[in-house]
Amino acid sequence: MKTLLISILSACFLFGTSMIEKTESVTISGKVVGPNNDLLIGANVSVVGTTTGTMTDIDGAFELVVSQLPVTIGISYLGYNSKQFTITENKEQHVFILEQALVLDEIVVSGTIKKNKKLLRKRARKEQANVRMEQINHAMPATISYHDSEIKIQNTEQYGEITENTFKSPLKEALSTFSLDVDRAAYSNVRRMLNNGSRPPVDAVRIEEMINYFNYDYKAPKGEDPLAIHSTLTQCPWNDDHQLLHIGLQAKKIDEDQLPPSNLVFLIDVSGSMNSHNKLPLVKSSFNLLLEKMRPEDKVAIVTYAGNAAVLLESTSGDQKSKIKKAINSLGAGGSTGGAEGIKTAYEIARSNFIDNGNNRVILATDGDFNVGIHSAKDLEKLIKKERKSDVYLTVLGYGMGNYKDEQMQTLANKGNGNHAYIDNIQEAHKILISEFAGSMHAIAKDVKFQLEFNPAYVGAYRLVGYENRMLEKEDFNDDKKDAGDIGYGHQMTAIYEIMPTGTDNNYTGNVDDLIYQENKAVTPKLIMNNELATIKFRYKNPGETKSSLQKATVSASVTKSNDINADTNWAMAVAEFGMLLRDSEFIEKGNFDDVIKLATEARGEDQDGYRAEFIRLVKVSKELFMEEIAAK
Repeated sequence: MKTLLISILSACFLFGTSMIEKTESVTISGKVVGPNNDLLIGANVSVVGTTTGTMTDIDGAFELVVSQLPVTIGISYLGYNSKQFTITENKEQHVFILEQALVLDEIVVSGTIKKNKKLLRKRARKEQANVRMEQINHAMPATISYHDSEIKIQNTEQYGEITENTFKSPLKEALSTFSLDVDRAAYSNVRRMLNNGSRPPVDAVRIEEMINYFNYDYKAPKGEDPLAIHSTLTQCPWNDDHQLLHIGLQAKKIDEDQLPPSNLVFLIDVSGSMNSHNKLPLVKSSFNLLLEKMRPEDKVAIVTYAGNAAVLLESTSGDQKSKIKKAINSLGAGGSTGGAEGIKTAYEIARSNFIDNGNNRVILATDGDFNVGIHSAKDLEKLIKKERKSDVYLTVLGYGMGNYKDEQMQTLANKGNGNHAYIDNIQEAHKILISEFAGSMHAIAKDVKFQLEFNPAYVGAYRLVGYENRMLEKEDFNDDKKDAGDIGYGHQMTAIYEIMPTGTDNNYTGNVDDLIYQENKAVTPKLIMNNELATIKFRYKNPGETKSSLQKATVSASVTKSNDINADTNWAMAVAEFGMLLRDSEFIEKGNFDDVIKLATEARGEDQDGYRAEFIRLVKVSKELFMEEIAAK
């Protein structure tokens, strides 16, 4: 009997062990590289035939949990041929190599006949279209159709309409007033579209955000001033008769160990629309990066929303990284999108854990596709205006493609004491959340407003390049109740005015008929010839304060010669011209992509991170994309 019992127990043990072995998961560790062993950051990795997937990190590495081997995984990366790999045995780390696809800036070869160029371009577009189709999981009837001669990708991305700023006469409107904008979302979003071989919609091109994406060597403020302002007047590269006024603002820098403690709430969209490799998996990787910046004195809470909002993690000390990371990595996507409820819940938690003189901030990660409850831009504006009164700041991180709702993101950031970034890969997440952590996550000044008064003795007409959705009424400048943009430690802001010197032929400002019911009085002001082109005024509030401070600076009417212009001014002008070309601006007189490439190449400088080299490549790609259109003109 005893022998029989032992035999039964042994059999049960062996059977149970066998069952455990069959149900144990397998973790595949891998690295994705190009043919020259270059790391492919942000590559999509998925188990073929399932929704299981992830993305490569900043080292080109990934981990993927599967139920058993063998398994087939698919890997895709923009500009490379997608490929499937079958894994039959596990290793310490697999290395997967992708071959480079034809890309548009490699198509034109000296001596190649026109017929072959068209064939190569056609093949490249088809290859890139295949990659796009793999990544768009939620294509629906279009509100926007990307321009592509071979294929039209239908999608529901939404962008607020932008009407380009026009020229104004300082005799009629001497004051130009606008709110600070240090958002950079438009550039990375435009980059994503160009890398996909598509022309960006004009309303996706916000020129000021493209200019402000790059870092400039502006001098830091002196003494106790948190901000310093610089200006340069030079010739306009796209109109020989005009001038450009380049304005740069530099915020004070600070060592990260001296930053005030943070009370952060991660507000994460886990609705069905986020169930895509370049959305929720990238969100999780982004927040895991940000966790590395958290200190014991910092606090993190996590709120999720789909059909309803839920508190995934109560406010937790920054030294409990493993606990926070476990919560982040547990996230999955599904359901409708009740973003408004999530916003309310996140602000409630931020207020309940408020740190006096600290950094209290909600960080929203979403594709902006709110489809339950409040979802219109107007209703979201009402909601966020109410929430911003709590002195809790807002950072909006946009993800994904195909159904990206940029208009909603802009509304939340502009109206909610916030900033906005678009994250298209893990490298961009690293730039925003690690390299620029102090500027993105810690405000040094809020409600920053600019007002320029132009001197009609030297300025016949002027226009602000970009900032269309940041314009203010002249009375708003001195109104401390009027909300404006915020700037973080070390952040910079750049603005460019196009100037028509007095006496220049002006076909832009127009004229009106004489009045009928009152006397027509010719305005002939006494012009002040003092060599001052303009006076710049800007107001700002220190965090937690309600009364603004005022600073002023004057701009000389002396034009700096082209040979004496510094690289920063030339670079900003190149990016501005590129944005105007993408928008097909009516104010471009003689500009073209070759001029932008030449100016940017000369102004590239050291470029340690490679962002300026990437910009030059994008201009070359754009030249190829628009080649047929330019030739037709």
